[in-house]
Amino acid sequence: MLKRKPSWIFLFLRNLVVVVLLIALGMMMGFRYKNEGSLFGYQIPFFDELERKTSNNNLSQLISSSQDAPVTMDTFWEVWRLLERDYLESSEIDRAKMMEGAISGMVWGLGDPYTTYLPKEENTKAEEDLAGSFYGVGIELTYIDGNVGILAPLSNGPGEKAGLLAGDVIVHVKDEQKGVDEDTTKWTLDQAVKNIRGPKNTPVTLTVYRKGETATKEITVVRDEIIVESVVLDFPEINGKRFAHLKLAKFGERTLSEWNKAVTEILAQKGQITGLILDLRNNPGGFFDVSIDVASDFVKSGVVVSQKSKYSTKDYSTTGKARLLGIPTVVLVNKGSASASEIVAGALRDDMKIKLIGEQTFGKGTVQDRRELRDGSGLHITVGRWLTPSGNWIHEDGLPVDVEVAQNYETPEDEVLLKAAQEF
Repeated sequence: MLKRKPSWIFLFLRNLVVVVLLIALGMMMGFRYKNEGSLFGYQIPFFDELERKTSNNNLSQLISSSQDAPVTMDTFWEVWRLLERDYLESSEIDRAKMMEGAISGMVWGLGDPYTTYLPKEENTKAEEDLAGSFYGVGIELTYIDGNVGILAPLSNGPGEKAGLLAGDVIVHVKDEQKGVDEDTTKWTLDQAVKNIRGPKNTPVTLTVYRKGETATKEITVVRDEIIVESVVLDFPEINGKRFAHLKLAKFGERTLSEWNKAVTEILAQKGQITGLILDLRNNPGGFFDVSIDVASDFVKSGVVVSQKSKYSTKDYSTTGKARLLGIPTVVLVNKGSASASEIVAGALRDDMKIKLIGEQTFGKGTVQDRRELRDGSGLHITVGRWLTPSGNWIHEDGLPVDVEVAQNYETPEDEVLLKAAQEF
């Protein structure tokens, strides 16, 4: 029997079907391998290599400059894939938090506590702290018998005007606009701050328990701008002598304008004071350039601080204003004095031989650059070391004091301030 030769149309259609089926089979195998990490229980190097070359915009393989060895993202994606496939509560996976955690871990791996990644909310709060203002109810929070409570309402702030008092325990917070309606039993102070702060002219209702009263009460507060002063000036009389007590709480965006106002007031009373007590206790630092401006009001000429970066060393000299030059001065510091406050204290000690009184400082001798990322998060990168005018790097050691005296917080007196007055 003779067989009829298939027509060219039949051959074309048959081959087309075969090609389509092969493509579909290949896609199915690739998809299964991608999600399960294997194909029928076997690892296939081809797929691993293909993923390595194409994932993350060809940035999956890096070179370690210290070890001259490849550092790949393969393990990262392997862990991510396994978690999505096998984690019990897969519906609760928050991929954004996972990525934030991965970025934080990468930065943490440097081993530098001052190089940090700040997610968007934390970065916003850090910016508000440096700006010296935020929108809220104007209360300072603390723990009272293990519960979120009010240490003190800010004078003339919205919280005080609404009737909140020091010692009130906040048991519940309600804010319809933010979708908050919760007891505070398990809250940290950071959670409380986050939930109580909010946009200007918006209400938040705090349910508070007040000692001595049997029932709780609801107090609704309309948020407003809260300005936290970084410079506070008073003129105490100690042992019959009058002093200018100038307290600097941080080096923020508002500090320089507040500082200039205080300096003007001191100069107006220059003939009526015995001396100036510059108080840098518990000042964690802030902006590098503001510390130079502050030190320049005491130092007429010379270097205030030197910065040694990755590529160069730069000396930062005084601006030469020296408006407070000639007024007898001492500086108060303690273990909470760090960074920019140590720059000022070191410059006044080295350049002007001004005494440091109190306790040895914290010892933060590095400079960080703040980088704003596209999604609103932030990255603080250590970019240099700073040195005192005498060339000392005080990192982890701190500045020693000339007169050592510790504050006793169980007494109403300020022993450090009293000791400073004896130095004049």
